[in-house]
Amino acid sequence: MEAGGAPQVRPISADDALPVARFLHSNLNARVSVDGWARLLLPPWDDGAVPNRGFQLVHDETIVGAYVAVYSRREFGGEPRDVCNLAAFCVLEEHRAHSVRLIRALLGQRGYVFTDFSPSGNVVAMNERLGFRHVDTAGRLVVNLPRPGRSAARVSDDPEDLERRLEGRDAQAYRDHRATAAARHVLVEADGAYAYLVYRRERRKRLPLFAVPLYAGGDRALLQRSWPLVGAHLLRRGLPVTLAERRVVGFAPPGPGRALASNRPKMFRGADVDPASLDYLYSELTLVQW
Repeated sequence: MEAGGAPQVRPISADDALPVARFLHSNLNARVSVDGWARLLLPPWDDGAVPNRGFQLVHDETIVGAYVAVYSRREFGGEPRDVCNLAAFCVLEEHRAHSVRLIRALLGQRGYVFTDFSPSGNVVAMNERLGFRHVDTAGRLVVNLPRPGRSAARVSDDPEDLERRLEGRDAQAYRDHRATAAARHVLVEADGAYAYLVYRRERRKRLPLFAVPLYAGGDRALLQRSWPLVGAHLLRRGLPVTLAERRVVGFAPPGPGRALASNRPKMFRGADVDPASLDYLYSELTLVQW
């Protein structure tokens, strides 16, 4: 530490996961358990030889700030790219002047596409100044109704069905996210085809009643045709409303509801990245249930 008492910026290692998790539980969101925060720092998928788990501010050997990062390797335009998801940001008030040092440490890592899917407060404006762009979050809020009449399609969230049917990228996504805290999985089957939906439960106005799609795979046309069945399935899971971004699911879900020009901000920074190809897998939206 410098003589003037400035905190040090240090990488977060796997060994730091528990103390950083305790810091986030105490100072960012106590509704998420210490174990829940630790799972963000140690994702269940194989993320390879990652450089760190983010960066921390340490003052007198005490954590006073942290910016957690989640790493993955994804495809954009058919090309594999390394992604650094900015997942959780918290600095104690008396050390806020040093927040930018954490940000610089993360963004100073070259060769990454950076994503931030839950920026809040002044972080949005800060990201804009740092070259982040907004993702189109327009979509529809739709009421999930009880099961309609007969249909040739079948909807399931049984792990055996998902393991049996999913293929390729969808199968890998399921394996990587089946043990995460927030990701929920739905399989639709009909006429030899399948659709795959990953969603999370979210709170709006303190009510945890909203299903928010994070990824749609397989046959999206089948997902659209079968949406009344999917909505009924979500309703049985205690989710009377779906808030779906058109970009994620590929269509505006039918049923009573209303169009939304935008949703909560989501942002990214990276050269040659089509935002239409972004989904919300391998991020805090799958790893943390708040």
